[in-house]
Amino acid sequence: MTADTQNLTIASDGPEDGAAQQAGANTMWGGRFAAGPAEVMEQINASISFDQRLYAQDIAGSKAHCAMLVEQAIISKEDGASILSGLDTILSEIENGSFTFKASLEDIHMNVEARLRELIGEAAGRLHTGRSRNDQVALDVRLWTRDAIDGLEAGLRALQAALIAQAEAEAETIMPGYTHLQTAQPVTLGHHLMAYVEMLGRDRSRLADCRARLNESPLGAAALAGTSFPIDRQATAAALGFERPMANSMDAVADRDYVLEFLAAGAILTVHLSRFAEELVLWCSPGFQFVQLSDAFSTGSSIMPQKRNPDAAELIRGKAGRVVGALNSLLVVMKGLPLTYGKDMQEDKEPLFDAADTLQLCVTAMTGMVQDMTARRDTLRAATDQGFITATDLADWLVRRLGLPFRQAHHVTGSIVRLAEERGCALVELPLTAMQGVEAGITEEIFDVLSVDKAVASRASYGGTAPAQVRKAIAAAKERFL
Repeated sequence: MTADTQNLTIASDGPEDGAAQQAGANTMWGGRFAAGPAEVMEQINASISFDQRLYAQDIAGSKAHCAMLVEQAIISKEDGASILSGLDTILSEIENGSFTFKASLEDIHMNVEARLRELIGEAAGRLHTGRSRNDQVALDVRLWTRDAIDGLEAGLRALQAALIAQAEAEAETIMPGYTHLQTAQPVTLGHHLMAYVEMLGRDRSRLADCRARLNESPLGAAALAGTSFPIDRQATAAALGFERPMANSMDAVADRDYVLEFLAAGAILTVHLSRFAEELVLWCSPGFQFVQLSDAFSTGSSIMPQKRNPDAAELIRGKAGRVVGALNSLLVVMKGLPLTYGKDMQEDKEPLFDAADTLQLCVTAMTGMVQDMTARRDTLRAATDQGFITATDLADWLVRRLGLPFRQAHHVTGSIVRLAEERGCALVELPLTAMQGVEAGITEEIFDVLSVDKAVASRASYGGTAPAQVRKAIAAAKERFL
């Protein structure tokens, strides 16, 4: 989908269309109706302003359906050839921008069918044999969602690759780790970045699960009950890359679980992106100065010339609300609908499209920022001098060397931290005699564990922050994700 084809012309009715409306309503479904719809009814009923994005999927589905109808001798080979040729022409017209969509024809399906009739005449009317707009739109949205997942999969893989590359470069770069946004324990920047690689791996897995579950074809379910024509649903499913046809015709047209699942996975993904974006905002601030973004991902102020704002990160953080909102919107639409299809379900597309666009944009922007950012290694290291960051290592030493129960070691360490705080010094600067005043068994050996470098290196358990473990995690992540 190009930018041009997302904003195609939607024409209001001309004189002939208006006359047809007055004479007997929409010719696609107007046999039952003696008059055309009220103007406001046309406005609320039409979806072509947004579902035109389904054009490629709609035409692909029609071509598969047409080929099956020919193969099953439901329509003639001659009509089938005309239909396929006409559909190719319509696809070309839409892609080159010469196709005019009409609001009076409601949706993508009827716009395509009307143009097909103009191109090939009466044979166009045979295409809809054995199907309904209900299974047609269900098919289109499934195909579109599948394509959106494939696009996101590629983007997420690229983002993971960018994070892994930065983690590899910063595997030994020491920084504070935080809980409650308070200095907790020393870690490496590489370890910190690899946490997001894992999160994104789960995001990819959720999207892959969603894709696998949605990969069943609703085509041939018709309006809700199937069809009396001898169609071959396995053939159309295979032609469109589905694993199988959906087993129940009512479920096939009523189901929007796959959109909800995509939006739920997208909401979790955007929360992950938002959390990292928040860290980038903090890390770029004067209070941290942990990383720097270039001019490519920063903006200035209209009044304060000194400012460098990480606006891309702020926008990613803000756009999380759009995706979460899209999920909530469709949950509310679907929650009270009886089987099978209701026009309410037309409201599935705008949140789906907006969320997919937002996710793709945010993933791409985050990839750019990760590739662009430069770690301020000296500042990151200097930040570990604050907050008594090796206090846990002191407690662990008391357990290992003196055999104290951890709770007792925790109490002793807390008393030593308070003493250092009162003296205004770091733990490593506290005299041995002062520490022995709290716990007599403490020896000179304690100063080894109070070293930030040794504290980081000691955390060599699986999944830990020791540089050797980080490098192992990077190697494993390359195998798992790239």
